[in-house]
Amino acid sequence: MTDELQAIVERLRGVTTASVADAVDRVVRRPAVMSHEIKPIAPVRLVGPAATVLERVALESAPPHHALEVIDGSPPGTVVVIGVEDPQGARGVALWGGLMATAAVTRRLGGAVLDAGVRDVEEIRGLGFPVFARTVVPTSTVGRFVTVARDIPVVCGGVLVHPGDLIVGDADGVVVVPRAHAAEVAAAAVEIEEAERRMVEAIRRTGSILQALRAHARI
Repeated sequence: MTDELQAIVERLRGVTTASVADAVDRVVRRPAVMSHEIKPIAPVRLVGPAATVLERVALESAPPHHALEVIDGSPPGTVVVIGVEDPQGARGVALWGGLMATAAVTRRLGGAVLDAGVRDVEEIRGLGFPVFARTVVPTSTVGRFVTVARDIPVVCGGVLVHPGDLIVGDADGVVVVPRAHAAEVAAAAVEIEEAERRMVEAIRRTGSILQALRAHARI
């Protein structure tokens, strides 16, 4: 990760996904928030550049080769984003488990976001590895889904993700920040956080959200 990108990641790490979502609305003006169904399996925060994997329905029994290659080949801080061609069908299978999380922690990756399920939840929580998924389910992908590509644009949680886009996740959900706009979005998100802080102070001081809104124009 370059020094410039690391600085942007650190700025985004200091703000909420709500502020990032508002900043993307302001700067990029296109959908950036993944489906509300994609939630963290533990109260952890996730920020980092995306490495993408695509899966599809399959009957053959094969390991998720592309996902394993991404885990082994990505630099520290990378967030693995796995999209699927049939996300509703993938709700009943786990695209990520304890072995993958162990490898990802060893490689110092930043987290994983899945348009499907996850398993081995207690093990992953014990590792402290950030995983965001639609469901928790013990069913393996083997004989059900197979990876077909990596490092390509994928749709995850209804949002298009390009390799290198920044992924920001917390208890509120997951936001995708297009890489080309990352610096501008990070700056806007910091401004929004500061406006929120002033609003909170004004509400506590006056006891009125309307007065605070008139003074700071933030809601």
